[in-house]
Amino acid sequence: MQTGSDLGQNFSLTALQRENEQLKDRNQWLENILGRVPAMLYCYDNNNKSVTWCNSYLSEAVGFSPDEMTGKGMDFFQDIMHPEDFKLAAVAQQSFINNKMQFGGLARIRKKGEKEYRWLLGLEVPFSHDKNGRVVEIICAFLDLTHAIDTNVQLSTALSEILRRQNETLFNKLTAREKDVLGLAVKGLNNKEIAGSLNLSRYTIETHRKNIRLKLKVRNTTELMAIARKIGFQ
Repeated sequence: MQTGSDLGQNFSLTALQRENEQLKDRNQWLENILGRVPAMLYCYDNNNKSVTWCNSYLSEAVGFSPDEMTGKGMDFFQDIMHPEDFKLAAVAQQSFINNKMQFGGLARIRKKGEKEYRWLLGLEVPFSHDKNGRVVEIICAFLDLTHAIDTNVQLSTALSEILRRQNETLFNKLTAREKDVLGLAVKGLNNKEIAGSLNLSRYTIETHRKNIRLKLKVRNTTELMAIARKIGFQ
């Protein structure tokens, strides 16, 4: 004969079993969502740049299993990223060591065994911290821009707008005098003419133009004129 205590224990056990089943169902539902999200999602340890988790979309896109990614550490990123873009992995790593709240950008990757690269748009944010507040894990989301085939016009416009804003950010680093020099240069004036217009020496104008090129990260006058017009100088 069961006592009231026995019935209470059975009820508690049944409730725990039901709750456990509900948690399993919820976990499976979340796993299904993460697996079908049309984005490459993963976490990595910021100390050794080793992948700690990823969704199936990333695994399929790069041709490596989750265990292979984890075992390869930083070499995984070197294997899939374009050589010119691989340095971004180290830049992102250092950014979070310096307590940056997010890191975003464009990079090229390719699937294991393939030669063609695809452009990705990604954003990374801190996911976990140690007891001292230092970032431990980073969570990342990357979208394959080559799949944005239904909005080609919008994609082109968006990238142009992003580039314009980036150029404006660089432009804001110029002093008022450097902006004056750049404006006259875009109008076609040479250094001697700019010097006469601003009542400065030719040497001073040459120094200003050198500083402008350094701040705007251009190598020559042609690149300088191109970026100046993108900013809005006419």
